[in-house]
Amino acid sequence: MLYLAAALVLLAIILFWQAQRGRKALGLPAGRIISADMRGWGPVEQPLYDAELGLVGKPDYLVESSGQLIPVEVKTSRASNAPYDAHIFQLAAYCLLIQRQLGKRPPYGILRYPNRTYAIDFTPQLEQAILDQLAEIHHQEKQKELPRSHHSAARCSHCGYRRVCDQRLL
Repeated sequence: MLYLAAALVLLAIILFWQAQRGRKALGLPAGRIISADMRGWGPVEQPLYDAELGLVGKPDYLVESSGQLIPVEVKTSRASNAPYDAHIFQLAAYCLLIQRQLGKRPPYGILRYPNRTYAIDFTPQLEQAILDQLAEIHHQEKQKELPRSHHSAARCSHCGYRRVCDQRLL
């Protein structure tokens, strides 16, 4: 009986160590994982939605740490010297959705690249920038014709509208 108890304690320590190691590898802050939007973990929970902003989304992880909600977005591409602007805006959109739908303003969010992790402060300036981006998107949606926004053949070749686009590059 004593050996069984010792084996169970040892197993618990090993599992705890593995969990901490996995959390660190993902770049997750200490705290309780509220939700995970990773394939293979089980059913995906409902996304956050704000009808007034016309915005919907779900971060890869939502962690509650010291009473604060922290969105974590995991990227598969490597970061260069700084996080990509599009990824910062995506994270800011999650922060905005969390604030508006869950009533808690995240102080920051985390962008996790394979080679780096960035904590991005959700400042009033970043909040205004994402609101300005959303307003521009809604304005553009009302336009009759939209010009292509890039000159990248690779981007065009992977676009879902490629077959019907009269501005495609290839």
